Amino acid sequence: MNATDPIDPLQLAADLRSTIGDLVRQARSESVLPQNQVGALGWLVREGPHTTAELAERQQVRHQSMARTVTLLTEAGLVHQERHPTDGRKLVLHATAAGIAALHDQRRRRERLLATAIERELSPEEQRTLRAAVELMRRLT
Repeated sequence: MNATDPIDPLQLAADLRSTIGDLVRQARSESVLPQNQVGALGWLVREGPHTTAELAERQQVRHQSMARTVTLLTEAGLVHQERHPTDGRKLVLHATAAGIAALHDQRRRRERLLATAIERELSPEEQRTLRAAVELMRRLT
């Protein structure tokens, strides 16, 4: 493609979606925790305590699926449960210090994977172009 050729925004969007998907899948392949656990833990760390039902809604999964995820996170010591302050029938989930550390470790692993690929595959000029592209992608969100 020539730099002066017109851009088809629909094709660019398709290429971007596909490439980002590949990038995310590659980063996830290096994960220690399964994605469903990382997702639930991420919500708890970012937004604070939630019930299982709230996490299921956030992750767009069935309550039963999230309940299993919560059980695994609890057994691993990554979350703990407390009675809801106003509705004793409900349990509120909190990320533990170990859960926060595990989430941050997971993110650092993914970032190191990307940093290694950036250093190995891209020239300094391409790295600057990628930096500019990240800023443009941020504007799209």
